[in-house]
Amino acid sequence: MARRGETIELAVLGLLHEGPMHGYELRKRLNLMLGWSRVLSYGSLYPALKKMLRSSLIEEVDTVPAPVTRRPRIVYRVTEAGHAEFERLMSEVGPAAWEDDNFDIRFAFFSSTDMEIRLRVLEGRRTRLQERLERVQTDLARTQKEVDRYAAELQRHGVESVEREVRWLSDLIKAERDGHSKAGPVTEPVTPD
Repeated sequence: MARRGETIELAVLGLLHEGPMHGYELRKRLNLMLGWSRVLSYGSLYPALKKMLRSSLIEEVDTVPAPVTRRPRIVYRVTEAGHAEFERLMSEVGPAAWEDDNFDIRFAFFSSTDMEIRLRVLEGRRTRLQERLERVQTDLARTQKEVDRYAAELQRHGVESVEREVRWLSDLIKAERDGHSKAGPVTEPVTPD
């Protein structure tokens, strides 16, 4: 649970780094960032916010009336200590940076990270996935005859997903090394006729 709390803290600091937000907006943006498989409840968010308030990483700056309930919404802003903590967390390189729980959040804020740190995190993630892929492929070869076709299909799907992420990471690493600052393909601007 502490690890999830740290992930939520990093995400909140990153979002508030962009500007003040109230709890409802934070939860909405966090859920978009975390994806459908890791929906964040208010029961997880508000204890994290309270802890961050006690640690002086964020502060309450204002309240705005909610459109339906008329109860005021508290607006949160990152403090100087919060900015420093965000920078510290984003500069860490090591296993926690490329594990499943943290990688997506860190990646979402890569634009505020030094290129060398981005490369180390991307390479660490790729290495971790390659190790996982080797293990899964070995297990798959051993158990192929022992599982039914649906279990085998699920294993095959898992292998393909990891292979796809390894290719994606390799492309990102190459783009970083080639000096491109944008992740993903470059597209031509669309001009109206």
